[in-house]
Amino acid sequence: ERGQQAGLGGEVLSPGHSFFFDAHIDFFEEIAKLRAARRIWATVMRDRFGATKAESMRLRTHTQTAGVSATAQQPLNNVARVAIQALAAVLGGAQSLHTNSFDEVLALPTEEAVTVALRTQQIIAEESGGPLTVDPLGGSYFLEKLTDEMETRAMKYIRQIDELGGMVAAIDHGYPQREIAGAAYRYQLMDDRGEKTVVGVNKYVMSEERALPILKIDDAIEREQVERVGRVKATRDAAKVERRLKQLAEVCRNGGNVMPVLVDAVKDYVSLGEISDVYRQVFGLYREPIIF
Repeated sequence: ERGQQAGLGGEVLSPGHSFFFDAHIDFFEEIAKLRAARRIWATVMRDRFGATKAESMRLRTHTQTAGVSATAQQPLNNVARVAIQALAAVLGGAQSLHTNSFDEVLALPTEEAVTVALRTQQIIAEESGGPLTVDPLGGSYFLEKLTDEMETRAMKYIRQIDELGGMVAAIDHGYPQREIAGAAYRYQLMDDRGEKTVVGVNKYVMSEERALPILKIDDAIEREQVERVGRVKATRDAAKVERRLKQLAEVCRNGGNVMPVLVDAVKDYVSLGEISDVYRQVFGLYREPIIF
């Protein structure tokens, strides 16, 4: 019904939807994760939601390399980590890719670090041959077994969330928060105990490291931006701003589509902070359950 209302020819979900994945450092596991995700998406869309169009069953994903795997120690090692993660994403079938800069654990990236991150993508795309075929590792016994295992475990999570009443109810119960916190704790524990090698941190450590140049933002930029916002607020039409904020509040209370109102609001120079204030006034502040 929702699909028909949206003009999708009976399809429940628009073919334009896409997802955001993280690519961690375990090379084959990350490839299997994306392969399993595509399989799950196609199966769930067909069997659970009745999709019939191939476009609706085709997973589209943006993938970003894992910031959590980057280290402040020997930060140039992060170049290799990012390259491995990015290649895993490509071999797993990502349509869009973000490569982190090697110095992001220290500060905002320098121009040199950003360039290295960009060149990493370009080398994979234009030199490695990795993107030339679909699912290049398909048929590998190890990878197929890993993909099957990933799918089985992911579906177990989906069934558990269904039993809790869906994702909103699961969040209210603190279920995903608890699972994420537990996984993060176990990961860090392996690091602390030396059960997981982190090059430059708990193995191949250097007593002295060369200082790395980091990006420093001039405080004058902040002052200039504050002054610029002040000038905009002083010269905009205050009556229009007030009207747009009232329209936004009304749409929020009625459960309508806020996007057309937001577009008109920003055209009249309503600020992001003022828009956020309306959301806070209407919906309040969400406080998730405390998880130990």
